[in-house]
Amino acid sequence: MLPYNKNLKQLSRNLRKNMTDAERRLWSRIRGKQLKEYQFYRQKTIGDYIVDFYCPKARLVIELDGGQHYSEEGQLKDKVRDEFLSDLGLQVLRFSDRDVLTQIDSVLEKIWSCLDGDNLP
Repeated sequence: MLPYNKNLKQLSRNLRKNMTDAERRLWSRIRGKQLKEYQFYRQKTIGDYIVDFYCPKARLVIELDGGQHYSEEGQLKDKVRDEFLSDLGLQVLRFSDRDVLTQIDSVLEKIWSCLDGDNLP
């Protein structure tokens, strides 16, 4: 079982209730085992982080990046976060909100290819 900070449980619930447009769009396409029968969870607490989407069977984390992720500070935080998740043996895929909203099929193809474990990002 992955470590998690139980103090983030309520925040995680709130984030599930208040998803961004990009999160809602991707969730509508991956929920209910729509991709290769893989189960995804949203706003999953792992360590001291809440990841946007997580697939335990594939050990895959999907992060959607809004504008704040492209600042110098945001990129540094993301690097630390990704290293922590990688150290747990998780694969991290990142997509911009814009890509999810305008190129959802390309995003889904990339996720699909990573579910077999053949195509690492």
